Amino acid sequence: MQLLVSVRSAAEVGAALSGGADIIDAKEPKLGSLGPVSSDVLGAILDRVPPLHEISVALGDFSRPHDVKAAIQSLPLAGRQCATYLKLGFAGVSGEDLIATLLESAVATSLSHLAQPRIVAVAYADAEEAGTAPPKVISRAAARAGAAGVLLDTHGKVNGHLLSWLEPGALAVLIEGNRENGLLAAVAGGLGVRDLGSVAAARPDIVGFRGAACTGGRVGRVSSSRVRQLSEALRKEGSGIHSGTGCPLLGAGGETPEAGANLCPTD
Repeated sequence: MQLLVSVRSAAEVGAALSGGADIIDAKEPKLGSLGPVSSDVLGAILDRVPPLHEISVALGDFSRPHDVKAAIQSLPLAGRQCATYLKLGFAGVSGEDLIATLLESAVATSLSHLAQPRIVAVAYADAEEAGTAPPKVISRAAARAGAAGVLLDTHGKVNGHLLSWLEPGALAVLIEGNRENGLLAAVAGGLGVRDLGSVAAARPDIVGFRGAACTGGRVGRVSSSRVRQLSEALRKEGSGIHSGTGCPLLGAGGETPEAGANLCPTD
């Protein structure tokens, strides 16, 4: 399992890296679950992240393919030499066909981008609250579109965390379903150290944090000691479970690499 930590500015990158984050995720929590940072802020964040370190970028929620294409084409990702993940959600869109079309647009645009980022569909555990399709439908659409993975998250941040909406058994079933479809499986959504036992048992590839990694909650500031605590707890809970190596887990179209394959250099 890999540890993803969300940062909202370049000033937070150092703490996330020194604390042991495997993936640096850029997002603005004041703008919601997938709030994108500005282009200038993203550029400043990427300047602080070594080119051989994995990154993730929250793009937001989409309902029109043109907007997906424009968002990806504008990203300043040149020079990245390791995995780059782009996360997009579908709040307000419930039709599987439209969600698949949005993802197909994202995948096609990513393949024409110099960095060839990997597309991650975000499935909200509180899908009804978000006015979107349930996680099983999002996963099916992601597989149809050739996305790299699915992130199970929560759209709202005030009515409980991920495990408030998904029991551990249901979470494990969804993650296994993603894996059977060749999709990377990630989880996030208000999780903390207390949740890692249940989360690790479901065997996700990536576990993401924002609030638990900060002093002052989601809109606070990333703390290296809090990130280190999460990193140590994740390694302990995940001992004996496949963990990341600092390299991409899947190919651009969701292909699983051969056992032992080293797909990019480590830091």
